[in-house]
Amino acid sequence: MFRRREPVPFAFIAEAEKFRSNVTPPPRERVSKGQRVGSTLMGLTVVAGLVGALLVGTPALSPEQSVQHQKSEASEGR
Repeated sequence: MFRRREPVPFAFIAEAEKFRSNVTPPPRERVSKGQRVGSTLMGLTVVAGLVGALLVGTPALSPEQSVQHQKSEASEGR
């Protein structure tokens, strides 16, 4: 009914450890002051926009806001 599988030899994994490269990647470039200031200002702008949107949108989401129906002058004469 069930066929027995052959065991998988894991010798290739042990051999792969021998062939690790000794070449190191080049060092990262240092970020200049201008790039650091620019990214900081961009982050602050995004955060300020989110906070501003939250402050402006919060009153519209409050449940105690009553809906006022406006009547037009044309409907008063009926």
